[in-house]
Amino acid sequence: MAQSESGKRLKIDSKTMQTILAFASLILLILIFSVASPNFFKTNNLVGILLATAVNGILAVGITFIIVTGGIDLSIGTVMTFGSVIAGVVVTMWQLPIPLGVLAGIAAGALCGFVNGVSIAKLKVPPFIATLGMMMITKGLNLIFSGTKPVYFVDTPVFGLIASQPVLGIPMGVIIFFVSALVASFILSKTLLGRYTFAIGSNEEAARLSGINTDAWKIAVYSLGGAFAGIAGIVMASRLQSAQPALGAGYELDAIAAAVIGGTSLSGGEGTILGTVIGAFIITVLTNGLRILSVPQEWQMVVTGLIVIGAVYLDIVRRKVK
Repeated sequence: MAQSESGKRLKIDSKTMQTILAFASLILLILIFSVASPNFFKTNNLVGILLATAVNGILAVGITFIIVTGGIDLSIGTVMTFGSVIAGVVVTMWQLPIPLGVLAGIAAGALCGFVNGVSIAKLKVPPFIATLGMMMITKGLNLIFSGTKPVYFVDTPVFGLIASQPVLGIPMGVIIFFVSALVASFILSKTLLGRYTFAIGSNEEAARLSGINTDAWKIAVYSLGGAFAGIAGIVMASRLQSAQPALGAGYELDAIAAAVIGGTSLSGGEGTILGTVIGAFIITVLTNGLRILSVPQEWQMVVTGLIVIGAVYLDIVRRKVK
């Protein structure tokens, strides 16, 4: 019994240490870039960082659930765009109220996640292949529904306030991100879905033998991830005042990177929303700081890739030590 309690404390300490290290890395990056460039701490730049993190952060929060189950979702970037395109069609082409457009965009994302979950849980298609297929499907649907052209919210400028309207000086898009993170943290740590998400990621077969309907819960997790992608799509479309059908590809990599850097294990069974939020800020601050220092975009990608590889390697080492 004493050994069990000791092991539990060790596991909790390990998670906490991972979060502390990620937060320390974020502070270090902020200090480095603030010293390297006086433009880093300008108000416009800080607001830009917050808004950029909002989109990637919401995506990362959604994919954290999926990665904790031991899965992956390569489609969330184009699913995000699909949600924004559907919202644009509903609001501008069908001229329905904005709230209906927002709900339609989120529902479209959840539907894509549901299809992913069914393909993976029921049809036994590997997550990599199932979500890669969904990425191609939604990429095509984005062009079909939009007529291959951007959908502009010219006649509905109120839509732009979803992301930009300040509340106590904070853009609404950032508040949506933080609220999404709080809700996700509650779900992951305090609900049945959260407990089963960790159980499936730790040992899916043991979870199934213990009576958990792993197929149904995996479908629920992928649907939830899709819903968060839909929310990110709404924030993105509001920020740009348009739904860009060609946008989205590549966002999934930043979201996965944020989750991994924040301590979510690609092997499944471990992860926190707080760590993912910190990871999302690390990705955005790093990209923003390198851009301010005029580092070419190709080298920005190289640096981000190296950091992701390093984070995964540290996770492997940590698991071996445990």
